[in-house]
Amino acid sequence: MRSPFSLLHFLLFFFLLVFLLTFIQLQLITLSFERLGLSPTATLLMLLGSLLGSGINIPLFSIRAEPPPEVIETPFGLLRPPPLPFTGRTVIAVNVGGCLIPLLFSLYLITRLDLPLPPLLLGTAIVALLSYVFSRPVPGMGIGMPMLLPPLIAATVAVVLGGEEYRAPFAYICGTLGVLIGADVLHLRDIPRLGAPMASIGGAGTFDGIFMTGVLAVLLA
Repeated sequence: MRSPFSLLHFLLFFFLLVFLLTFIQLQLITLSFERLGLSPTATLLMLLGSLLGSGINIPLFSIRAEPPPEVIETPFGLLRPPPLPFTGRTVIAVNVGGCLIPLLFSLYLITRLDLPLPPLLLGTAIVALLSYVFSRPVPGMGIGMPMLLPPLIAATVAVVLGGEEYRAPFAYICGTLGVLIGADVLHLRDIPRLGAPMASIGGAGTFDGIFMTGVLAVLLA
């Protein structure tokens, strides 16, 4: 039986954690979440929760899927290869760090700041539509998307629809929810053709997925 411990994964996690702490010291992420009303302590908890939660996928159901191609094309997004062997079915799951935490935080911002829903829904729909258009299925892996495109779109939408008062929360919510809907949920129908053992909503990884979309969108807005 293969050991669940992987030295490579541990080293990657360690260096990612070091990078995270350095990033905090430079106050880039802290500045982003301060604009959303979070204290430094709450920001650190948010970061650690997203980092640790990015490795947790909650299975929902499984579907029949086609076998993966012999040669897997190289994605233009920073996607990690699936760790599970393909068995003829794809498990549909939600990622804690990339889906549940951003979703709950978005709901928190909506209720705490009493954000106007019509422009917020419109902005989210725009980001979702463009995320769907510019993302594509990657056989054997999942859904790939250019990393910097969603934050740019979300920041632009936030400037236009959020105004000066709501620019930062609009950027975060439209960016995270728009990508989750457009790149992940709307592409669920493509999953059976990918040959991936697991398709995790929001599960492309903390620093190349939903988390950084929200952070960069707020900084750019």
